[in-house]
Amino acid sequence: MKPLEIDGISKTYGDHRALDDLSFTVPPGELFGFVGSNGAGKTTTMRIAVGVLAPDAGEVRWGDVTVGRQEAARFGYMPEERGLYPKMTVAKQLIYLGRLHGMTSGDSRAAMLRWTERLRIDQHRDKTVDALSLGNQQRVQLAAALVHDPDVLVLDEPFSGLDPLAVDDMSTVLRDKAEQGVPVLFSSHQLELVERLCHRIGMVRSGRMVANGTLEELHRSRAENYVVLQVDAADDNWAHACPSVASARREGEKLLITLADGHDENDLLRAAVQAGRVRHLSHQRPSLTQLFRDLVEARPVKGDDQ
Repeated sequence: MKPLEIDGISKTYGDHRALDDLSFTVPPGELFGFVGSNGAGKTTTMRIAVGVLAPDAGEVRWGDVTVGRQEAARFGYMPEERGLYPKMTVAKQLIYLGRLHGMTSGDSRAAMLRWTERLRIDQHRDKTVDALSLGNQQRVQLAAALVHDPDVLVLDEPFSGLDPLAVDDMSTVLRDKAEQGVPVLFSSHQLELVERLCHRIGMVRSGRMVANGTLEELHRSRAENYVVLQVDAADDNWAHACPSVASARREGEKLLITLADGHDENDLLRAAVQAGRVRHLSHQRPSLTQLFRDLVEARPVKGDDQ
């Protein structure tokens, strides 16, 4: 198996710079979680990765080869907006898609049977897609991405609209494909799920990668920025004006504080003792959600309403 490499891709629509010199690599056998706010450039990146769009600059490589039509045919792609034929039955649709990827009729049918059973939609084989629930349509969409046994998986919001059972089924399939050596790139707004599944996480903001690494690496790089603080004070207004505080959120009697760049806990402590009696100060291991707020949303201090 070969890595999927996104190398310096840029894309502009009119006056909007959707991607700005974006680079990352998904090694074989790795689940790579691609996260960012709406409009950050995730979908554009994935469309370029599978050849649906062309970049203005940069390239996508699969191993040492620039991805073209022949290479993209070995990719499994699941778009955020369903790309299914609504009036075609599930079985006919999956067999047809298998045939489009060069499979024989017999192999396509065997793959359809296997994946509809694996994804628990075998009872819906003879139903049209538009007769299914949104969750089952999502399962069919995944089956469509997998039917030709792809060497790379690129999935845009694959967990959207799924119930917990379907999330478990989807997670198991993605883990299995990674264990077979397939590079798996997927986006999701369900950060707890990304945190649980992924070997590596990339955070994108305004078309640029702002963080890329394992969860442990991301934690380690930002750990000193997160402080739990308890101060006996009349209110928390002191934190709003404190130069060492990037954001603050109250949890019970304590404040969860993100330190501003260039500041440390000593700067915070000096400000806190002016506001009241400091009862507790400690560092906190940030969750992926906290890292997302800090690196992607870049939210200002808003006290308790954050």
